[in-house]
Amino acid sequence: MANLTALDKELIDLFIKNAIAEDVGDGDHTSLSTIPQGTQGKAKLIVKENGILAGIELALEIFQQIDPALKVDVLLKDGQEVAPGDIAFTVSGSTHAILLAERLVLNCMQRMSGIATKTNRIVKRLEGYKTKVLDTRKTTPGLRYLEKWAVTIGGGVNHRIGLYDMILIKDNHVDYAGGISNAIKQANAYLRTTGRKLQIEIEVRNLQELQQVLAIGGVDRIMLDNFEIPLLKQAVQLIDGRFLTEASGGIVEENVVDYAACGVDYISMGALTHSVKSLDLSLKAF
Repeated sequence: MANLTALDKELIDLFIKNAIAEDVGDGDHTSLSTIPQGTQGKAKLIVKENGILAGIELALEIFQQIDPALKVDVLLKDGQEVAPGDIAFTVSGSTHAILLAERLVLNCMQRMSGIATKTNRIVKRLEGYKTKVLDTRKTTPGLRYLEKWAVTIGGGVNHRIGLYDMILIKDNHVDYAGGISNAIKQANAYLRTTGRKLQIEIEVRNLQELQQVLAIGGVDRIMLDNFEIPLLKQAVQLIDGRFLTEASGGIVEENVVDYAACGVDYISMGALTHSVKSLDLSLKAF
């Protein structure tokens, strides 16, 4: 599978295995009862609305895992703009295998394409600004890898994948740690003790907290959470390029440019994954 590490492949294979087991149980009794074994057929994936296509590579893995004898002719690529009537691919071979793969392929591709489409709209809005759009951990449990993959297909940037690949000190961490200074000092001490190489980001809720972080240092990125536009501009000026900046909270497609115009490096948007509309796709026999 192109552009995937061994770990990526392992995660995808496990996802597909679990998804198939969830669906098939002790057998696809509808297909088994109505279609003779050995029947061969063809199907095509039809696009039914405008958007950005995502999940082709995943679909190939699904077909391969269900039946390596299936033949897939790919006509469109991940990240490509599509319109109603476009054919993404055709698949031929065992009708039982095609029907087993159908819903899993559609569920994944529709959601991934919806995420890629929304992300791409925002990326286009940000053209001319240095700001990049980030996803969050507000993902569907068990589908995070696929959803974050879709964000990159749409032109966005992945934030941390999970709790393990960045230290992100949020408001609750600050409160439990006994303040900003304690949280930052303890995070840096932890990295020294464990020998881990992780970036540190800290969330601030107001200019007073920002001033504390600027006085202490010891972080790579500052998240400016729920800052209104005038305060966000002021905060970016105070930071003055010493740390990477990220705006979050209350940012939607309609106002994202206003936040980018403040000069932040990143804008994080949970809406990329937590409330996206799936793209309408269909797999039909022909």
